[in-house]
Amino acid sequence: MIEFQYFEGCPNAKETLNNLILLVEEGFLKKDEVKITKIESPEDAQKLNFQGSPSILYNGIDIYTLEKPSNYTYNCRTYFINGKLTGVLPKEFIKERIEKLKNVRK
Repeated sequence: MIEFQYFEGCPNAKETLNNLILLVEEGFLKKDEVKITKIESPEDAQKLNFQGSPSILYNGIDIYTLEKPSNYTYNCRTYFINGKLTGVLPKEFIKERIEKLKNVRK
């Protein structure tokens, strides 16, 4: 299960979600294995160990940290990818991390 987590108002959530949807359209992911979760409050963030908007989890594992979240934050999230700071998870990064996590689980 892929879970996309976000909150309204984070400018990078839409672009990251679009990158995830492209992977569905390309056949890498099935539509029914993607769940979109809108975080409504800091209380929701705490309950779900939300890592910031946007976040993508694969079977409960954060695809960026490759760890199960154990704490939470209610902020827009940034990532350090390919030597650059960004708030958007690129499509290829998402695909690589999901492949890596799928292989670990086998």
